[in-house]
Amino acid sequence: MTEKIRGNSVLPARREPITLETADGLSLVGELALPPVNPPVATMICLHPLPTHGGMMDSHIFRKASYRLPALADIAVLRFNTRGTSSVQGTSGGAFDGAQSEKFDVAAAIEYAEFSDLPNLWIVGWSFGTDLALMYGLDPAITGLILLSPPLRFAQPEHLAAWAASGKPVTALVPEHDDYLQPPEARERFAAIPQAEVIAVDGAKHLWVGDSERVLDEVTRKLAPKVPVPLPTEWDGPMTLADSSAYADRTVAAFKDVPR
Repeated sequence: MTEKIRGNSVLPARREPITLETADGLSLVGELALPPVNPPVATMICLHPLPTHGGMMDSHIFRKASYRLPALADIAVLRFNTRGTSSVQGTSGGAFDGAQSEKFDVAAAIEYAEFSDLPNLWIVGWSFGTDLALMYGLDPAITGLILLSPPLRFAQPEHLAAWAASGKPVTALVPEHDDYLQPPEARERFAAIPQAEVIAVDGAKHLWVGDSERVLDEVTRKLAPKVPVPLPTEWDGPMTLADSSAYADRTVAAFKDVPR
């Protein structure tokens, strides 16, 4: 029976909990979701938003990516909690370090993907995760970057220059109503990377509430260009429903009074 794909719809995948071991001795909680039958055509390494403001591996865009992209686009989705971050999946060791020691977390994820022979590795960062991607994601194994709501808060001009020199593709999805970096300024800042593509998303906000499908379509367009987009909104096959109530206290409203 064909059913509509909703926010908490979980399509088939080969899912397994994973543990990432960092060079400075921490264990990080994660999950790898592989296509249910076919080998993956690409791999999405997810770097989540600011953990001090509710960001985690289960933040809604990455949660939905793991629910849908393995089945709809044959994309492997590797998610994990950076140091000190908790979600219903568990809590990673260590403590939040303001984009400093997190370099070991990014390296551990790339290393895990390499050792697992996952193909065509792309880093998809969101908010704080975009800074980690720009600062620490330039690795020979990485094909390119997709940046969701990049604030360019921690990343410095030298990081942008390094990506420019690499020639590797960089795509920034910038919401029209972003709280930190809106499309006009984003185009100016990312001009430092000549190959960067800045996509302004009309009507969207920093957290992409209501715009998940646009984000997943753009990810698919880059990682699996042979897959038609927009992705299907209905599914004819087995499907379960996740309990989203576990994330009610991790929304932006819950952290509105916490200074950044």
